[in-house]
Amino acid sequence: MAVVDQVQAESSIGLAPRRSQPQQWTVRYRRMAGTLDFLAMLLAGGVAFVLRFPGVPQEGNVPYVVLTVALPLLWLAVLMTCRAYQPRYIGVGYEEFHRVLRAGFILTASVAIVAYATKTEVARGYVVMALPLGTFLAVVARYRLRKWLHRRRWDGVYMRRVVAVGHRTSVSDLIRLLRRKKYHGMDIAAVCLPSALVSGDDAVAEVEGVPVLGDFGQAAAVAERIGADSVAVLACPEMDGVALRRLAWQIERDDIELVVAPALMDVTGPRISIRPVSGLPLLHVEHPELDGGRKLVKGLFDRVAALSAILVLSPLLLLIAVLIKVGRDGPVLFRQTRVGRGGREFTVFKFRTMVQDAELRKVELLQASDTDGVLFKIRRDPRVTRVGRTLRRYSLDELPQLFNVVRGEMSLVGPRPPLPEEVAQYGGDVYRRLVVRPGLTGLWQVSGRSDLSWEESVRLDLRYVDNWTLALDLQIIWKTWSAVFRGSGAY
Repeated sequence: MAVVDQVQAESSIGLAPRRSQPQQWTVRYRRMAGTLDFLAMLLAGGVAFVLRFPGVPQEGNVPYVVLTVALPLLWLAVLMTCRAYQPRYIGVGYEEFHRVLRAGFILTASVAIVAYATKTEVARGYVVMALPLGTFLAVVARYRLRKWLHRRRWDGVYMRRVVAVGHRTSVSDLIRLLRRKKYHGMDIAAVCLPSALVSGDDAVAEVEGVPVLGDFGQAAAVAERIGADSVAVLACPEMDGVALRRLAWQIERDDIELVVAPALMDVTGPRISIRPVSGLPLLHVEHPELDGGRKLVKGLFDRVAALSAILVLSPLLLLIAVLIKVGRDGPVLFRQTRVGRGGREFTVFKFRTMVQDAELRKVELLQASDTDGVLFKIRRDPRVTRVGRTLRRYSLDELPQLFNVVRGEMSLVGPRPPLPEEVAQYGGDVYRRLVVRPGLTGLWQVSGRSDLSWEESVRLDLRYVDNWTLALDLQIIWKTWSAVFRGSGAY
């Protein structure tokens, strides 16, 4: 009996591992990714061979034929070394692409080093074409595969089952968030609440329709019972370091992932680092870099990109101006006072989308606003012209703000430029939106546009202010295209 008790005790802390089989869809996705990676490098090697050695293969080109065939196998080996097929990175995006790019760099560097060390003559033209092209094609293939996965997840399949552990309010917020953004692939299948809410007359049976199956101490058993892939622990004082470590031991045997949401929210990227002090891991948070060299680089990038966009889009700008003029809806450009960085006011330029007396009629429509907070938005605004409705749907009315970017009053990416009357209603924390230049697009643009609540809009703007980088700007600009073409949330 003592031996049995010992085995059970060891199993309870993860010393007797019992690895579960990965989900079938995960295996399928990894196979698809591996096949696409193989074909991408095979195609790149073939293209490089044809361009570098045109005509019928000669005897001296045989080694490159072998290399072209072997290169995809080497590519897969390097990708596996870089953990590019880890289930935790499936559909994540940046981390998945980053590992593919790193694998491409490692493979290129390895070929160069081996060729130099062994004094092997390698056609540089072949290497320069094959490896970068193969890496690029692999990234494109992963991107398309990721989009396919997101579409499947919107249909409710290819989801990871998650047990949420935390207080009722935070769990409820998480469930609503993940239901709005199914592409994350996390389906809250069960909830564990504090013991006071699990038993007794006041016991909670469900949260947002998700059943409550236990308290904090039963999280591991609940995860095993429902076959969960992850346990998500939200910020709560009961789940301290000791409790989290014990939970990690308990779910390790079933290969269940543990994710923890820190109490410090909306702080990401390079601002966070872990610094051990006397064996205690401390989370160090750097102050956001709002000035200095990065600000100069951002300003230079904004102006060069905006000026280039004006030159490329000049025919479209001229066409829109003609359509507005033909419609006789007033002046082509609409000028309005907005508040920029540091509270300084400036004149923003937009294509006219409303009748000339729109501002006078606004007072009559205040009670019909479809948004909460200080914003004023109406889905079917009677002041919008026929041409203006199309311009607003695809955000074409915002294009003249490129001139504001060139003048240094706005940035390509940043918080939404507010009206002076909106700023007058700001609370204390909301003023932080004004420490950077407002943007032509931003997190609010790619996250729902006018469909967002006032609180959500503010949260996204503050998140951008605290975590902005040039890489984040490029990511938002890339996502803006799909948000604009969908036309959702624009009115």
